[in-house]
Amino acid sequence: MRDLDRALADIVAIRMQIARDTAFRGLGAATLAATGALALAVAAGQALVLDDPTGRPVAFFGLWIATAIAACALIGFEAVRRSRRVHSGLADAMVFNAIEGFLPAGGAGLCLGLVFARFVPEGLWMLPGLWQVLVGLGLFASARILPRPVQLVGAWYLLAGLAVLALASEGRQLSPWLMGLPFAAGQGLLAVIVHRQSEGGLDA
Repeated sequence: MRDLDRALADIVAIRMQIARDTAFRGLGAATLAATGALALAVAAGQALVLDDPTGRPVAFFGLWIATAIAACALIGFEAVRRSRRVHSGLADAMVFNAIEGFLPAGGAGLCLGLVFARFVPEGLWMLPGLWQVLVGLGLFASARILPRPVQLVGAWYLLAGLAVLALASEGRQLSPWLMGLPFAAGQGLLAVIVHRQSEGGLDA
């Protein structure tokens, strides 16, 4: 029985190692583009409805958090579906590796939001830029299993986040466009890269 358990553990370890060394092909270009369009729609809606986003941070961030959850759910559902078709028996390990790369950045973003809301509410204007920087870092952390050009998207989010911090620092105001436009552009660029990789034969 010990030998069987050891053999099973070795098999699991080998599968995880293969998954770490295999390019993840579970991202769908259409779904990524849809999340970018969603970010743009939310920004436009908030610009029309919220006269003073800075004075209503709960409404501002509440909608963006809901948007992020919806986008992650769409991407996650598509990733699981495509991985089971493309990666077959390695699907679960591939999806786990993809999630693992983003978990630190996602966790840091959540903690930053909680800390700012509880202890530094006057600094909430920094969250959009910080979140974009974290998304960029998450993409860099996952670069080993994603197509190499995805690093360009990571660089975009990093630079966009820094630019948003610089722009927002002048008035220290929340802006739907400073949240929505960088994400719309970033997701659109990611969709283009994934689509081109698919056409190049890296995706099925």
